[in-house]
Amino acid sequence: MKRAARIAIAVAIVTAVFAARPWMHGHASKATKASTPLAATQPAPPRVWRIGTLELKPCELPQPHSGLSTPAWCAPFDVPEDRAHPKGRHITLRVAVVRSSAQVPATDMVAFIAGGPGQSAGESYPAIAGAMAPLLAHRNVLLLDQRGTGGSHPLSCRDDEAGGADETHAFDTEAIRRETRTCLDQLSREADVRFYTTTDAVADLEDVRRALGSPGFDLFGVSYGTRVAQQYAMRHPEGVRTLILDGIVPNGLVLGDDFAVNLDAALKAQFARCHENAACRERFNDPYQTLYQLRDALRANPHKVTFRDPLDYSSVQRVLSEFSLATVVRMFAYSPETAALLPLSIDAAAHGDVGPLLGQAKQLTGDLGDTLDGGMQYSVICSEDADLMQPRPQDKDTILGDTMTGVIKAACSVWPRGARPADFRQPLKSDVPALLMSGEFDPVTPPRYGDDVVRGLPNGRHLVLKGQGHSVVARGCMPRLLERFIDDADAKGLDASCLDRLGPLPVFTGFNGATP
Repeated sequence: MKRAARIAIAVAIVTAVFAARPWMHGHASKATKASTPLAATQPAPPRVWRIGTLELKPCELPQPHSGLSTPAWCAPFDVPEDRAHPKGRHITLRVAVVRSSAQVPATDMVAFIAGGPGQSAGESYPAIAGAMAPLLAHRNVLLLDQRGTGGSHPLSCRDDEAGGADETHAFDTEAIRRETRTCLDQLSREADVRFYTTTDAVADLEDVRRALGSPGFDLFGVSYGTRVAQQYAMRHPEGVRTLILDGIVPNGLVLGDDFAVNLDAALKAQFARCHENAACRERFNDPYQTLYQLRDALRANPHKVTFRDPLDYSSVQRVLSEFSLATVVRMFAYSPETAALLPLSIDAAAHGDVGPLLGQAKQLTGDLGDTLDGGMQYSVICSEDADLMQPRPQDKDTILGDTMTGVIKAACSVWPRGARPADFRQPLKSDVPALLMSGEFDPVTPPRYGDDVVRGLPNGRHLVLKGQGHSVVARGCMPRLLERFIDDADAKGLDASCLDRLGPLPVFTGFNGATP
């Protein structure tokens, strides 16, 4: 699929470490790679770890295009694609368990649910493995790749037109429909895409829990994964011991509706810090105004630019347009490290040097295509959100603009819709101990979302981490707090004063860093 469609339909609420990247890659090679067991150096009897009715064997969970990986124990898990017709096609899910170091681990199990929609738990986990490490002292961690992702029958379209992707700088509704049909035709050979929704994933997770011997779950969802976690807690409360939500998506939220206004609010808050700092103010004046001046210039004159690849220093050409600018700026806003670079990078681009902006973006993005499955993203958004989207002319003059709704509706006019339960949009009401966390400057799931959700959780608590962006579990002392919360199952009594030491990074006024 060409980049115009990619940029607009990439409305996934993703974790900060996985910023928006192209996502169309080959189906077969990914499924093979995701489930490859560790090779033995010499013949040896296969080791088997039995949990409940599952027989798990050693495996490796790599993060594609990274040296990161995690040793785990894996098993295939068979489920009907359409649960209303269990004699029809079956698909295989990948179940992975990261084993606790305890000889006798706790009977409950941490269940990690990745973001997206479209990310694989197994492929996402290595990036947060450090934050999760304290939990392994007492508990096993379950990584179930949601159906349609990773090693669980991934819905990934091949991108045969990638060579021309960067030439596109305007949205073409008919082209989006045509490219969506091509993707659908590819996937329909081996999948009915109506059955790759959040509701289907919730049923899969419960089946896996029962196969594991029905442990209580410490259910940990990140970004879109918080939607899955809340839906699971609504439908299977007996399976939830504790609930952890990071980058919270309320059940009533229509994915994509608030993206433009949320990004604009986050940028204003970040750039206000520059105005309050004399050195930054003197160096950049008004970064917010500079950004919009650059956007207006690109709206009138999108053009090819050349910059050096920061990894191999090769010459790279891209079309810089208002749409590519919006995508890159949104990605920069996800984390405090890149947000601190944004005024400097925008200023350089406004003066003709796009290297800092596009070069850093290329270094950050890499190939998320191997960790984000676009077909599954369509299946979720077209089934759960698209029919509720309304035109948003009020977003027209924001950096992200008002085109996202139109593009999603165009794609979803082609994509088959799955069922959405009548109570899907109802807020979660539960007495389960719950820990919610948000970043102060999150451009996608701002703290007000967590405030909404915690109202239905009388034993819940919402922590807002100062100066942070999207997905905060690895920030500061948060891993230690997470461990304590899961041990004690008490959010209200948690001493979170260690978070007071967190704050935003100083804004870079030069490429050597912030002014001392």
